[in-house]
Amino acid sequence: MGMFLDDTAMLVIVAPLYIPLIIALGFNPIWYGVLYTVTCQIAYMTSPFGYNLFLMKAMAPKEVILVDIYGSIVPFVTLMVIGLGLIIAFPQIALYLPELYFPK
Repeated sequence: MGMFLDDTAMLVIVAPLYIPLIIALGFNPIWYGVLYTVTCQIAYMTSPFGYNLFLMKAMAPKEVILVDIYGSIVPFVTLMVIGLGLIIAFPQIALYLPELYFPK
């Protein structure tokens, strides 16, 4: 779906379907929401159609070409993928503040 829709449209269309499933499987919906948000941000910075890349190209000086911008995102995407892996491996990273704010 991400090839055709932006993250908000996907969320509105499929959230009523998968949120009850996530809860039924025992996953924390806040944790899943954080995973969803991080993956959408990674999608905004990567091919085939990275919205942020074209925005950077529009704001960059004329001598900066799109290939330079695509090459410059590698460290950022790498860090975001590592962060996503950490959130998957250790869900408490994403749940610390919500649980602090809304104690059970």
